[in-house]
Amino acid sequence: MTKRRLLIGAPLALVVALVIAAGLYVLMNSRTYQVAGRIVPRVDTDRKIVALTLDDGPTAYTPEVLKALADAGIPATFYLVGRELAADPDLGAAIARAGHEIGNHSFTHRRMILVGADTVREEIEHTDAEIAKTGYRGVITFRPPNGKKLFALPRYLADHDRTTVMWDVEPDSGKRPTTAEIVSETVERVRPGSIVLLHTMYESGAASRAAIGPIVAELRARGYEFVTVAQLLAE
Repeated sequence: MTKRRLLIGAPLALVVALVIAAGLYVLMNSRTYQVAGRIVPRVDTDRKIVALTLDDGPTAYTPEVLKALADAGIPATFYLVGRELAADPDLGAAIARAGHEIGNHSFTHRRMILVGADTVREEIEHTDAEIAKTGYRGVITFRPPNGKKLFALPRYLADHDRTTVMWDVEPDSGKRPTTAEIVSETVERVRPGSIVLLHTMYESGAASRAAIGPIVAELRARGYEFVTVAQLLAE
């Protein structure tokens, strides 16, 4: 009888473990749900407004990104990495001077899963301190590195009344699309209240940097207005 129970119990335990692992994977990557606090992938509104968000950096490509935004005449929300801000504070200050919104993208860009409360606090608060040095004084929302979160991160954000900002349009992730493909996918997928994510801060982001102007032109032609994340959340 004992041997039979072991033969039945071992596969059952494996199935349970796999189900739990699958559930944690889904939870970790969900853009619409977390265990605590507010998470926003898109704002429900009838107004044709959209927020452009740019992850990582600042880097040597920041001036090129700022010029593209200035030429297009729109504000953006930069989710900056604290370590990169500390390495080049002048670039962070340039983003703030240009009137853009700055969000927190952690200090080291580590995946914020299976980490303790102290790690989460250090990653967020250290980056907040670097953002303050830029001169930016607006609301600071948070975007998890790679969009991943489980327990400690959402609980910290909920306890400190911070919003987790995700996205519903990400045209340049996982592959190396052309500028035309990035523009086309963005324009096709944007809805009122969308949050668009572009990766423009590294050499690999050349096509995304070049896409900023055409995206703005195409969406404006369709009646859209560009706002910051904070303005979108205020809807």
